[in-house]
Parts: sequence; C-alpha cells; structure tokens
Amino acid sequence: MADCPPMSASEKPRVSKRIAAIAESATLAVDSKAKALKAAGRPVIGFGAGEPDFPTPDYIVNAAIEAAKIPANHRYTPVAGLPELREAIVKKTKRDSNYEITVDQVLVTNGGKQAVNQAFATLLDPGDEVIVPSPYWTTYPECISLAGGKMVEVFADESQNYLVTVEQLEAARTDKTKVLLFCSPINPTGAVYSPEQVKAIGQWALKNNLWVLADEIYEHLLYDGAKAPSICVAVPELADHTIIVNGVAKTYAMTGWRVGWMIGPKDIIKAATNLHSHSTANVANVSQRAAIAALNGDLSAVHKMGEAFDRRRKLIVKLLNEIPGVVCPTPTGAFYVYPSVKGVLGKEIRGKRPKTSAELATLILEEVEVAAVPGEAFGPSGYVRFSYATSDEDIVEGIGRVNKLLSEAK
Repeated sequence: MADCPPMSASEKPRVSKRIAAIAESATLAVDSKAKALKAAGRPVIGFGAGEPDFPTPDYIVNAAIEAAKIPANHRYTPVAGLPELREAIVKKTKRDSNYEITVDQVLVTNGGKQAVNQAFATLLDPGDEVIVPSPYWTTYPECISLAGGKMVEVFADESQNYLVTVEQLEAARTDKTKVLLFCSPINPTGAVYSPEQVKAIGQWALKNNLWVLADEIYEHLLYDGAKAPSICVAVPELADHTIIVNGVAKTYAMTGWRVGWMIGPKDIIKAATNLHSHSTANVANVSQRAAIAALNGDLSAVHKMGEAFDRRRKLIVKLLNEIPGVVCPTPTGAFYVYPSVKGVLGKEIRGKRPKTSAELATLILEEVEVAAVPGEAFGPSGYVRFSYATSDEDIVEGIGRVNKLLSEAK
C-alpha cells in the first residue's frame, strides 16, 4: 500500500483543536457589542459586564502613581508576587474570613480568571470530572476543558433560589469526580449559600475526598444580612483539599488592574507557581503596589459602593418583576439579577417569536438597544442576566425599555 501523501499547508487546520473548541466569553462579547454600538452613536444601555461603574478609590490610584516613579517597580519581581502583597493577602484573609494562612500558600495572578485557570490546570488530569453548580460563571467550563477535565453540571432553578443541594451533588458524583467548584455569592444569580449550607456541602466534599475550588471574588458584596463564610472556615479539615481564588477587581472597582490570587496547600501553590513562571511570570508591579494599598486600607470605600449596589439591587428587582412574564428572585450578593423569562418565550413580539433566551436577548438589543447576557452563557436557556453595576438612571431607562417591549408579547 502506498504511503498517503502529506497534507498540504492549506489542508492543515490553522488553529489547534484545543483552542478552536474554546467559546468566546459571552459576557465580554455582549459588553463589546454594546460599547461598539455606543461608539457608533447609538443610545445603548449595557447590563452585560460584571464591572463596578465606580472609579478605583483615590488612595489606591495615588499609591500606583508613586510606585510608577520607583525604578525597582520597572523590573521583574518574584514570580509568586511581591512579598509585601502576599503578606497583605495573608492579613486580609485573616481579617475578612478569619482564615489563617501563610505567605507560601499564596500565589498572585493576573486577575481572578488566571487564578481559576491555573487552579484547574494544576489539579486536573485528562478525564477528571468537576462538579459545577449551575447557573455558573461562563469561564469555568472553558478552564476545565483546557485542563483536560470534564464538567458535570448540576442545575438549580429559581424555585431553589439557584442553590444546589447536597443530594443533587451526590447524585452527580462518580468515581471520576475530583473537584467541586463552589462559588458564593454566585455569578450570575447573586444567590448566597447560608452558613449551614456551606458547612453541609463542605462536609460532603470532605467525606468523599474531593478537592474544592472556592471562588470568593464577591465576598464583600452581601445584602439583607447575608453571610458568606469561607468553606475552609466552615469545615477546617477541608483546608488541605481546597484552593481559594479571589482578587481586588470586584471589591475595590479594580477590574482593569488585573490582580488576583490563589490560596491553597503549599505543594499545590508551588506547582501552580512553576506553571505561572512559564506563562505570565509576575503580575505588573504597579498593579501589585496598588493592590497592597487596597488590602492594607480600611473598607470604608467598599461599604460606600455596597450601599449604592444595594439601592440599585432593590430598584432593578422591583422594575423587572413589573414586566409581564418575567420572574426575578431577589439576590443577596454580588451585583447581578437573574430573572426567569420563560413566561415570555414563544410569544410574538414585533413579528418574532423568540424560543430561547439567546433569541430574546438579541431581540431586546435590536429593538430597544438594551444589552444583557442570555442564560445559555451560564447554563440552561430561559433566563437573562442583568448587571446592576451601573447608574440608577440607566436602570430605570433600560428596564423601562425592556418592559415596554415585552409588554407587547402576545
């Protein structure tokens, strides 16, 4: 049998299968489209991005300005992060979570997203399963897939306030399960697990010898007396099998500064640091200096932003629940609402019958120029995420437009 001729350059895939399988971030795609329409002069109101609309507090910005003047900050620094920042993370973790760690349990990353990516890359081998409560942040599945793992989705709808139970988690567990992804407060729903629920889930993970990846990025954005204990505090024995990811982005309005971190057992952090050394190496030093100022300062600016988010939360929930066919639970964390739009799907609206939340979100953007993220980005269809990290005026105007449009449904 003759050898097959080699493939020509034009026949070979231009992009690897691994990277070609990655979906674009739906939240960033919606935000980019909204910004492009605004730049073209359209009166678009965007509820897509999970990004505080406040400026970074002045004392943090001033620390960065001063840091930029120091030549040492123009150079490489330790891969794991500036010693002063890692120490500040240790102190902040004790102050905010009552969780005691050491500096060698901390790795500073380029935002929380890199922390999630590196955590899964460090933990997973091909075929390992990760249980992911749904609705989930749109980036989790891609990070798991890139690491060779398999996501096992466990869905909780609005009747459960989007909170999964231990019984649901147990039903999803197999002999291939290695990691539980746990996030509270939750993006995209704003739901928060009670301390009792956190403890029960932690004890279940411990009993079954599972790792936990705990995303605590929204830890300070809590309302109505809600509490979000760290799972390692709720179940101390779980600490040796838990990686916590966090960052300054949401708490201090520092999304663009790109400073996050991983906290975990020393051997895991050492392995993740080795990976970090061959990917990005150290985070930008000026950003690290700004993060030191943020973490070492008090939380007065954080509380002030939280008061505004709380007011906007109540406003947007009220306005959404006035729309026929829309049911919006009241979130107690983060800065998102996640209304069910199942009562609208399939109805005629301006000559169209959207059957999915993706089709509905497109219709809303095209007809009334309001951008929101459809539920398909976070799990099953039938929902739309609105971020209320925007002005009261935009909330009133934007949700008013949506109300006018969906009231035409028949």
